[in-house]
Amino acid sequence: MVQHDVEKTLSELDLSEKVALTAGADFWHTVPIPRLNIPAIRCSDGPNGVRGTRFFNGVPAACLPCSTALGSTWNVELLERIGELLGDEARAKGAHVLLGPTINIQRSPLGGRGFESFSEDGVLSGTLAGYYCKGVQSKKVGATLKHFVCNDQEHERLAVDTIVTSRALREIYLLPFQLALRICKTACFMTAYNKINGTHVSESRNILEDILRDEWKWKGLIMSDWFGTYSTSEAVKAGLDLEMPGPTRWRGGVLAHAVNSRKVPDHVLDERVRNVLDLVNYADKSGIPEGAEEKELNRPEDQKLLRQAAAESIVLLRNNKSVLPFDKNKPIAVIGPNSKVASYCGGGSAALLAYYAVTPFEGVSKASQADVSFAQGAYAHQSLPPLGPLLKTASGKKGFDFKVYNEAPDETKRDVVDHLTLVNSTAFLADYKNSKVKSDLFYADMEGVFTPEEDGLYDFGVTVIGTGKLFVDGELVVDNFTKQRKGSAFFGSATVEERGSKELKAGVSYNVRFEFGTRPTSKLENRGVVDFGPGGFAFGACKRRELEDSIREAVELATKTEQVLIVAGLNGEWETEGHDRDHMDLPPGTDELISRVLDANPNAAVVIQSGTPVTMPWAHKANVLAQAWFGGNELGNGIADVLYGDVNPSGKLSLSFPVRLQDNPSYLNFGSDRGRVLYGEDIYVGYRFYEKTALQPLFPFGYGLSYTTFSRSNLSLEVDPEKSSLADGETVTATLTVANSGKTAGAEVVQLWVQPPVTTGIKRPVRELKGFTKVFLQPGETKDVKISMEKKLATSFWDEVRQSWASVKGEYKILITGTGEDTLSAPFEVQSTRYWLGL
Repeated sequence: MVQHDVEKTLSELDLSEKVALTAGADFWHTVPIPRLNIPAIRCSDGPNGVRGTRFFNGVPAACLPCSTALGSTWNVELLERIGELLGDEARAKGAHVLLGPTINIQRSPLGGRGFESFSEDGVLSGTLAGYYCKGVQSKKVGATLKHFVCNDQEHERLAVDTIVTSRALREIYLLPFQLALRICKTACFMTAYNKINGTHVSESRNILEDILRDEWKWKGLIMSDWFGTYSTSEAVKAGLDLEMPGPTRWRGGVLAHAVNSRKVPDHVLDERVRNVLDLVNYADKSGIPEGAEEKELNRPEDQKLLRQAAAESIVLLRNNKSVLPFDKNKPIAVIGPNSKVASYCGGGSAALLAYYAVTPFEGVSKASQADVSFAQGAYAHQSLPPLGPLLKTASGKKGFDFKVYNEAPDETKRDVVDHLTLVNSTAFLADYKNSKVKSDLFYADMEGVFTPEEDGLYDFGVTVIGTGKLFVDGELVVDNFTKQRKGSAFFGSATVEERGSKELKAGVSYNVRFEFGTRPTSKLENRGVVDFGPGGFAFGACKRRELEDSIREAVELATKTEQVLIVAGLNGEWETEGHDRDHMDLPPGTDELISRVLDANPNAAVVIQSGTPVTMPWAHKANVLAQAWFGGNELGNGIADVLYGDVNPSGKLSLSFPVRLQDNPSYLNFGSDRGRVLYGEDIYVGYRFYEKTALQPLFPFGYGLSYTTFSRSNLSLEVDPEKSSLADGETVTATLTVANSGKTAGAEVVQLWVQPPVTTGIKRPVRELKGFTKVFLQPGETKDVKISMEKKLATSFWDEVRQSWASVKGEYKILITGTGEDTLSAPFEVQSTRYWLGL
């Protein structure tokens, strides 16, 4: 790779080459121009780990806790270190650009990709994102802020028109992007799929040029979300530099024709190409070669960091009678559907093949010095668990044989054109390539040996983009070929899971064969925008359990064991890109399981894994309750560290947990309503709504307990117009003393809020978060901490009449909160009203 004189290179490109540079070459790469030594730039997902370029049979990677978990750490130093790890992982995968972080706002608990975003609050989200990006780009890998903007639901996400006031757009939805750029000027932005007030974002000159480039003075590359380009001339003129993925749908010869017919002026195309060439120069400085081999890191120091992140993200919501921490020397019963399953990330483009994943049961078993027993209690899976890891090949290897043919199974003469050993029985074939495969139409037979550990009736399931049949010892058990029904899996492109069952004996080996035909064999009408080429498949199995019997076993175990851990929640099927949740409830049977175990043992510790809030009808019974999110590679160890007190919990909720879905401010206005969604709650998102209406959530934003106690005192304010490091406004610095008044080392999150004056003509939230810091203290230790904010930004609202920020004259109040209910306050003045624009 080489540094380019951008203007000289631009003058040497012909029209077809310029056009080619503005679209992807394939799913992950830009188009190279070898004649001028312009290389292909590689991008890779995503927010919580770097997958590399392969959906199918890819190279494993580090998986971070999901973003709502990272948001709950409130720790900018940790987020910067996480970014550095992601930068190293991107380099290992040969990626010049990381497609993250996601910083959309949590309007509703139902958002399918809610787990990908940090928070319901723009200050928390934008600040953490800025340090995350700073870490990534310290490794000379470009970060991408996404999805710009209001991509807050999955329902009709490519078509929905978001109807939002300019005030809410500025104060809530654009704010995290604005604040992140103050900390780190990212290399890239990615446009959202949706429309805003009638115009797709990828075609919105107001958002891309007027706000992002002109007002915020950001210089970088704007790419579309994958298949999120909807026009040729409109998108180019609006400021969309790069259509992704390739090959192009909207540019190519169509764009060349638009330039020749003067629908797109030459200088506008040149500006798009100039931004691509600037990114090429940025990538060149990374030293990452074009087409680099993808490798694994999995370093001990990375595992340690991931374990810290998993533990520090856990939020202790209740600990009556100081039941926790548990005693490692006493027996423990681990109960629940998420106990022996590693729910380490959500689904969709954030999902990846992890180096490893520690289940809660494994983490507790490793930490305990006494007996550890287990009861399932209930299942949490939506589709049956993958069967692949439970199979063995004929030669005894873990997994199954994957054999590819150009001919269908009913043809007598078939030649094997590819033979792999796979473990993962869920696969996209979008990037599967073999020179002997003639087209997207081909067939694969998958075969392995299954030896169950228990007698019983086993359910088998098959989901496909294509067609499939599953046989056990030659008997057809699942037919997803003859008749197919459209489902929501694989970004909404697949069938529903078809199931069948068979009685099996423990210790007996059964031959499992799955016959798969690729997407062209499907009987479903394909109306999807996303093209996954040959399609995909998933096949799974598990023993059928009667819920009542299984819960009874769990209750019996809880009755005779003093220390009980219940691990329940969601997984990457329930929370995934492509579709939103239908409700906030836990999977069927889970609430009954938890409630009855708590009746048997009120001191059982309930740990919930989810990326966004769930209903907890049993919460009043729980003496111990914690939110553990999707915890990444080290989730099981992180839970064990907090459970046994090796780590004092310090997480604070990054979003409000309502009692019920109907309490959420977006309840009447979530999801596409014949092509549009009204952001009817306006600026009253999350805690702003609950505090304004005095509606008590189950657990509020910013809440979390500790094994120790903290006190906050001696609040003072200093206004300094001379030494501001924050943009160009005077700085207000709050100084206070924080003390660890307990007997355990721990971390306190100090939260700074601003309460506006009572004004006429504009309604404002009761208070808004404007700053925070995290401080670690030994028992009895005290520290003075400082939190600074720029006065004009911290006091402003968006004035829709003037179309500018307005910092209105009056007396404001700073409120300081943290662990516990004590609040410190101090007033400060805005001497005169000021209107402003800019970053």
